[in-house]
Amino acid sequence: MTWKKILEKIRPFLQIEGGNVELVDVIQDGVVKVKLTGACKTCSMSIYTLKIGIEQRLKEEVVRNREVIAV
Repeated sequence: MTWKKILEKIRPFLQIEGGNVELVDVIQDGVVKVKLTGACKTCSMSIYTLKIGIEQRLKEEVVRNREVIAV
């Protein structure tokens, strides 16, 4: 499964709370850059959303994924 398809599966959970995520880039060494938007952009819990929600899901689905960072 591709990064975009996985983010599409995650997106509805973010949208329920008024947030969203956009794929910005995938760097060759397995680093995925995303942009948190909407309510996620200013939420004090966004680091948890990023690391525990998005990054963990990508690691489960994409073996070569190493890290997710917000830009």
